[in-house]
Amino acid sequence: MRLRIDLAYDGGGFYGWAKQPALRTVQGEIEAALHKILRVPDDPSAPEAQAEPLRLVVAGRTDTGVHASHQVCHVDVSPEILERAVGHMDVPPTVALTRRLQRLLPADIAIRSIAPAPDGFDARFSALERTYVYRIADRGSEVDPRTRGFVLHIDDDLDVDAMNAAAATTIGLHDFGSFATPNPGGTTIREVKTAYWRRVPSRPLIGDDAAMGERYRTPAVESGLLCFTIVADAFARNMVRSLVGGCVQVGTGKRSLDWFAGKMATPLREGSTGPIAPQGLTLEHIEYPADDQLAARAEAIRAKRTL
Repeated sequence: MRLRIDLAYDGGGFYGWAKQPALRTVQGEIEAALHKILRVPDDPSAPEAQAEPLRLVVAGRTDTGVHASHQVCHVDVSPEILERAVGHMDVPPTVALTRRLQRLLPADIAIRSIAPAPDGFDARFSALERTYVYRIADRGSEVDPRTRGFVLHIDDDLDVDAMNAAAATTIGLHDFGSFATPNPGGTTIREVKTAYWRRVPSRPLIGDDAAMGERYRTPAVESGLLCFTIVADAFARNMVRSLVGGCVQVGTGKRSLDWFAGKMATPLREGSTGPIAPQGLTLEHIEYPADDQLAARAEAIRAKRTL
């Protein structure tokens, strides 16, 4: 059976999502925990491991230092092996696995839910779109050292209008070769549906209607931050961070809007369009179609795209 796993993680202590030898990754931590809980040898040469590889397929691979407030992956496991998670608990196997995983995993990974996936579900290929947000504290916002793990501090006044003009050129179907690491055998063509910069309004932690008479209203921790929200059907490697880096160069006046538009028009990777620091980036949401459209979506998205 196929299980859908919804989760979140603080990417600061990981070398990205994808499992790598001798490096701490999100996939590596979860797969190791699954092997331990379900008592399947974590040795690819073992016969049971070959029958039950317990390999995760993720909606979007995040890079080193990038966070996820809502990530989705799936794993295939036989019902008999899944039953091993129950033990002494009088709960369904998926509930037992959720509880045991959360207890065993480190504090920088949170399992939100585990459930049997609908027919045709593929965490990666069935997805309709992904939403990322990049958070920046510039001179127009107060720097809060508590947020340094998920907010980038830039000691500049950023021109939000100029950055939005740059972001607007990314919307639609484009080859993002200037803002993405090439993928041998793949493509850097993606469809961006939404891309904009907005400053978070300064607002109280609790809404005005909940005031209890205090003289000082504690502000929400994100008040004043400058945030880039981008939604696309999929993203090429380093694409979001590179687009943010390009927008910031425009916002500081180091580059012109014509320069950014030229990079969009001519998809050629070079040094001036490299990725910005990872800590400000968070994968916020994965959107899927209705259950009866999952298989068709997965089949369609596997086709290599062209302009």
